Amino acid sequence: MESKRQQKYSKLIQKEIGEIFQKEAKNIIGNSFVTVSRVLVSPDLGVAKVYLSFLLEKDKPVFDTINERKNELRKHLGNRIGKSVRIIPELALFMDDSASYAQHMDKVISSLEIPEATDEEEDEEDEN
Repeated sequence: MESKRQQKYSKLIQKEIGEIFQKEAKNIIGNSFVTVSRVLVSPDLGVAKVYLSFLLEKDKPVFDTINERKNELRKHLGNRIGKSVRIIPELALFMDDSASYAQHMDKVISSLEIPEATDEEEDEEDEN
């Protein structure tokens, strides 16, 4: 269970990293659309697990570039929040596939061919 302090810190980091991707980190992400889907902060506020999702499948290799340059990302974060916090957390980056998984499941479900119930089956259900 996250403390209020962790939650507040998580929201701050999520907002700031999102803005960094929009403004300072174009050299890292290019034209990819990256979303910071959630941030979880350790109880000592020393580590932030940052979950990133990508709008397009072709943008996923960008994750490796971001991960290789996460120190640069952390430096930008420090410039933004350094005056209001004691420690700039180490960043642990993770791919958040939940959106693409949901899209995949939608596709699977919509492609299922479910036969219509016959009159006999409907009659049996009515009797029960």
